[in-house]
Amino acid sequence: MKTVLLIDDDPSFRDVLSEWLTETGWRVLQAEDGEMGMKLALEHRPEIVLCDLLMPRCNGFQVCRFLKAQKDRLPHTLIVITTGSGYATDRLNALEAGADEYLVKPVVPAELAAIMTRFVARAPNSEGTVASSGVSNESTRLKFWGVRGSIPTPGRDTVFYGGNTSCVEVRTGGEIIVLDAGSGIRPLGVALKNEFQKKPINLTLLISHTHWDHIQGFPFFQPAYNPVNRIRILGFEGARQGLENILSSQMESSYFPVSMRELPSHICIEEIEEVDFKIGSVRVKAEFVNHPGICTGYRIFSSGGSISYVTDVELFQRLRDRGPKPTEEQRAFAAQQDKRLANFVRGSDVLILDSQYDAAEYENHVGWGHSCMEDSVAFAIGAGVKRLFLFHHDPDHSDEKISRMVARAREIVSEHDSSLIVEAAREGFEMTLAPIEVEVPVLA
Repeated sequence: MKTVLLIDDDPSFRDVLSEWLTETGWRVLQAEDGEMGMKLALEHRPEIVLCDLLMPRCNGFQVCRFLKAQKDRLPHTLIVITTGSGYATDRLNALEAGADEYLVKPVVPAELAAIMTRFVARAPNSEGTVASSGVSNESTRLKFWGVRGSIPTPGRDTVFYGGNTSCVEVRTGGEIIVLDAGSGIRPLGVALKNEFQKKPINLTLLISHTHWDHIQGFPFFQPAYNPVNRIRILGFEGARQGLENILSSQMESSYFPVSMRELPSHICIEEIEEVDFKIGSVRVKAEFVNHPGICTGYRIFSSGGSISYVTDVELFQRLRDRGPKPTEEQRAFAAQQDKRLANFVRGSDVLILDSQYDAAEYENHVGWGHSCMEDSVAFAIGAGVKRLFLFHHDPDHSDEKISRMVARAREIVSEHDSSLIVEAAREGFEMTLAPIEVEVPVLA
């Protein structure tokens, strides 16, 4: 039986939550303050710790830092902060201190159940392996290496979510699939080189479009400089010239000292002609989206679920109500375009979606090819997506600003009585989609 530890100085909250959890098959431990909670955590090694943020003697920030420092003794413990504080700075500080999740009280049973279900799906069993239903023991791994839009933004105000431009790594079906080659592909290349050492690397790079913030990191991708590696680059033809010409042009002598032709690795650049194709045994679908030039979203299907990547898109739902006086035909066309994209991502386990602006900022950026957070959340809810990552963060947005956008996004989800999980993509964040069937705990 899996164990959950409740650390909260409110006995009534502990009792109510304990009753919920016991009914769903969890063994529940209780602690009335942080000091007692830390002792119980080391003694019983719970799978999940639910800890209040503001407590006497030892607060939630201290508990998070202490538990995260015990990696050898608590390697798989999930820390969930439960608090009455909705301040974006508190949430950011809790995550920086080591919290895995952050819930604002009153705790919504469905949201807590979803978090605990995800943990059960990825938790190691007694043999140290991920539990499986017998369908497959393969898991899908997703990791963010670049999450910023438009231009890299290093600095103290972007250190938590990250300042590198678009790059996401997916490993599934024995394939390494890289989504876009923004500046985030440089640290990915360093990590791959350290992981594989002298062994050859075979990977596929999917380019959503050739705007500079999605290709600018490729000249600094270390695996491209090793002759034993094979790199397959896929994308659709550019608006004015082919994919190979565009990728090569940024490495001409006027801009870079090494040309594409001089790279020693085996590089194969292919322009995609079909919207439904395979990378090895992994099925991938593409969909053209509303963004200047030729831009596509991708959906990767795996035994662990599907991942939709729609990094740059201006959703029509706000556009169709603008204009001086949009006609009924224009409104109908706009609605149909959003419906087409919604059908493309419908039911995705993960949706990585352009959310560059908030609603007020969008008013000054209409027609720039990007969406506001409010529209992205509403779109994801309507499409029945399970988990949404706000992506392509504006270069002017600080960590605090992004955290405030996440907080507002979660309010929208609550207002719609939706089970959608919303988070902002951040560099270094990694998650696993495990292909298993588990009994989902329901708190009611």
